[in-house]
Amino acid sequence: MSKKNILITIVGATAIGKTALSIKLAQHFNCDIISCDSRQFFKEMTIGTAVPDSDELAAAQHHFIQNKSIFEDYSVGEFEKDTLSKLDELFLKNPIQIMVGGSGLYVDTVLKGLDYFPEVDPSIRINLTKELEENGIEPLQNKLKALDIETYNSIAIDNPHRVMRALEICIGTGKTYSSFKNKPKAPRNFKSIKIGLNADRQIMYDRINKRVDMMMDTGLLEEAKTMYPHKKLNALKTVGYRELFEYLDGNFTKEFAIEEIKKNTRRFAKRQGTWFRKDKEIVWFDYQSDLETIVTAIKNQF
Repeated sequence: MSKKNILITIVGATAIGKTALSIKLAQHFNCDIISCDSRQFFKEMTIGTAVPDSDELAAAQHHFIQNKSIFEDYSVGEFEKDTLSKLDELFLKNPIQIMVGGSGLYVDTVLKGLDYFPEVDPSIRINLTKELEENGIEPLQNKLKALDIETYNSIAIDNPHRVMRALEICIGTGKTYSSFKNKPKAPRNFKSIKIGLNADRQIMYDRINKRVDMMMDTGLLEEAKTMYPHKKLNALKTVGYRELFEYLDGNFTKEFAIEEIKKNTRRFAKRQGTWFRKDKEIVWFDYQSDLETIVTAIKNQF
């Protein structure tokens, strides 16, 4: 493949405006958009994952939006394989393509490759799952903190799947999860240009709070009710649904559940910021920057 292939990747915290920018850039470069949001894969989760609306989807060709069901297992490794295959296809039409998303692990996997982890005894995962169901996530978080502080500080610590994955490697190998990361990987057939959007913390938090209110107004609770019988699925152990399941269980009032969604989304945004700020290749822009400024910065990297 030609070395001239370029993948423009737009990253940043939730609710910062990545979707709007990606569509403007796709229209400017006349190209497609790869969605790199690990929650938007699932077709049953529309409101709670802020899937682009029909007008946005019509404004540019999107891939990997609501292409899976919550009842399917879909790993980051499968996403890497599917995305690289799709990019090979898209680069034949246009050597410039766009990827957008706030899932740092998924972004890094496409751009750099997936780290290799050895197989471990499946009983470890079974025991961790049992502990999660009986005692909640906090004891597992504390265990990870003790075994691998580097991973504890860098992953989505409220995500049970990520915590258990790191723990099973620590327990099964006797080494830290982080020790298996960042080894040399297969080269990519494209140049990566990374654009980040940011805003002052209070602006970002206000945008998050307004988005949650809008989600509630457009039917997030009703959406959560339809998935309530399946609340133990990994895909549904996510901000927005988890808190409403607590309300439906009778553990939260509706008002408290909404405040918890806002608080946990703000925490999620903070973790996203921590993840992306470690990447020195990202060129950062204020979320209100005009398109021409961003396009110029991108073209300067061609």
